[in-house]
Amino acid sequence: MATQFSLAYLTIPGIDPVDQIKVARDAGYDYVSLRTIPMGLCDEPQVCLEDNPQLFRTIRQTLQDCQMKLLDIELVRIREDLPSDYRGAFEKGAELGATQVLSSVWTKDRSFAVDRYGTICEQAAQYGLTVNLEFAILSDLTTFQDAIAVQDQVKAPNLKILMDMIYVHWSKVTPQEIQALNPERFGLIHLCDSPKNLDVSQIVQVVREGRAYCGEGDADLKGLLKVLPPNPCSIELPNTKRISELGPVGHAARCLETAKALFADVRV
Repeated sequence: MATQFSLAYLTIPGIDPVDQIKVARDAGYDYVSLRTIPMGLCDEPQVCLEDNPQLFRTIRQTLQDCQMKLLDIELVRIREDLPSDYRGAFEKGAELGATQVLSSVWTKDRSFAVDRYGTICEQAAQYGLTVNLEFAILSDLTTFQDAIAVQDQVKAPNLKILMDMIYVHWSKVTPQEIQALNPERFGLIHLCDSPKNLDVSQIVQVVREGRAYCGEGDADLKGLLKVLPPNPCSIELPNTKRISELGPVGHAARCLETAKALFADVRV
């Protein structure tokens, strides 16, 4: 079966969910990935479906009209001052068809993170959802080995490691390290590439607005994807320059085109 792809929220940051679904359809995606757990950022829509039944109905109808499927919702952040109960968001996400939840750690207290993940994973399991732990470089859990350690301590069967290619590359994760682990450890794959000749001082800017199309950067995407299980792929590739040049649909379509070309080589 050919790999299917989802359009992640951050690929076109600041977009509202209805427009994102339409962009995903127009660009040829199989799925869409929505931010339905708000982060409180001033430059993005604050989407909280459990508190907005009209928006929920509109999104559900738009998914049906566009013949799009919802892959995942985001973002559960593990932090002391943030909620511990996400059942409302999980219920609405599951009702829309989501099977995955994205999460990351924003505390240096590892024991707190482990305890909170136990709670979150139990809640997600009630709605048939898998929780994906990302080791994002801007968070407080930034390495592959740290993610493995948390997964080992939580011991929840629905806690998987999210493999975002830009963080995998920057963390210097090797294909051999991946092959040494049970494939069941891994969850969603986020696709993008790391720009060539990157200056370390540019990392924050690249994460938010300058990732490269697949195959046009420095990451060993082929080598990494060949050893990862064929899990669902979401393209998370913010690039403000490309959006300005190509428009939201054009940028999303270019993301998908380069991802498909990459997988044509990987699956040979």
